[in-house]
Amino acid sequence: MSKSNLRSRFGTGLSPQGFIDSMQKNKETFETGYRDFTWKKEEDRLFFEGLRSREDLRAVILAADWCGDVVRNVPVVFRVLEAAEIPVDVMILEENFDLMDEYLTMGGRSVPIVIFADAEGEPLLQWGPRPEKVQELMRKFKTENPDREAPDYADNMKVVREQMMERYGEGTSIHEVIVHELRTLLSGV
Repeated sequence: MSKSNLRSRFGTGLSPQGFIDSMQKNKETFETGYRDFTWKKEEDRLFFEGLRSREDLRAVILAADWCGDVVRNVPVVFRVLEAAEIPVDVMILEENFDLMDEYLTMGGRSVPIVIFADAEGEPLLQWGPRPEKVQELMRKFKTENPDREAPDYADNMKVVREQMMERYGEGTSIHEVIVHELRTLLSGV
């Protein structure tokens, strides 16, 4: 299925700071991740700063403040996009189901989804809802637990969420992984 042009979304979402200011849940944790971000590799910082001359890139981020993956991942995404000076529109999931439904993850509405588009609004790439080393656990879980009504589904989900937390690690340890994945993705445009 082809994705809708995003040009009409440009300028209609929240700015990164607007998203942070509007947060009703997890704001302190989000701000800590944002504040504690540092570049682990100078070449990564230089790569993203090198994108500043690209006036043809835009980002639309589907997000929700209640989502743990948003709280862990989006502070890093914001820092990367700041360094690259890529314009960002944060779209709240519950207000944008039409867009969200074009970017389902394994059939579900998972956020964050970071969509990179050109200046005309044509979607180019997407990242999310979580780093690959974390997402692979969810893919395996969904394959092994296809029936959401199964009596052990909730218990199995609890186990996989604990495993995902272990893969996210403590503090800012996942930040470098997200930076690497975004750099790899954007290296192709």
